[in-house]
Amino acid sequence: MKSPTQATRAVCLFSGGLDSTTVLYDALRRGYHVTALTVSYGQRHAREIESARRILQPLGVRSHEITIEMPWGGSSLTDSSLAIPQALADPPADDKIPSTYVPARNTIFLSLAGSLAEALDAQVILIGANAVDYSGYPDCRPDFLSKMEQVLATGTRAGVNGHPLSIEAPLIKLSKKEIVLLAQSLGVPLEWTWSCYQGGTRPCGVCDSCGLRKKGFLEAGLQDPGETYEVSSKR
Repeated sequence: MKSPTQATRAVCLFSGGLDSTTVLYDALRRGYHVTALTVSYGQRHAREIESARRILQPLGVRSHEITIEMPWGGSSLTDSSLAIPQALADPPADDKIPSTYVPARNTIFLSLAGSLAEALDAQVILIGANAVDYSGYPDCRPDFLSKMEQVLATGTRAGVNGHPLSIEAPLIKLSKKEIVLLAQSLGVPLEWTWSCYQGGTRPCGVCDSCGLRKKGFLEAGLQDPGETYEVSSKR
């Protein structure tokens, strides 16, 4: 990970969730000049967009919020006819990617972030991808991020002119416990972050994302200030 200079500009993919908010606060602490990019893509948990707006407002961070359509479905996060699996009742097989995977989502998001970064003459793209306590998505892994960095270096004006964009995933090797502790140390407003895949006004407490969040807070020995539900500590 590069140390920022006074001129370092970054685009942060920002959903309003625990991970992306931690990445945003960490980037601000390290001195990056951050522009946040929030994408509404028809997700059932569009409630996270409200969290993103609320978190950004007091920070005074420049931001862009865009809407795209993915009408072909292919994910229980974008197709309401598909059931969102429960973390404990429907654990995926070790070699099976869960139905909450959205086809090529991070490929799309990083491409959008790359476009914005190039337009802003930014040097860095920040993403809250994690490959330790995560749902097994292929586009949250280090090899994917490395290859996307190569794509942007090859297919952008900045890249071919010798100024390739860097993709940074500060949380990639952290457990959810470590992410929670980092967020607390950074002063992240944890009560404003949203993790639940179901959307609604309260977290469901049983989806995989709720389960991972609960796991992190339990292992960190902390009470989740955004928790308004009871969920088993077994994982």
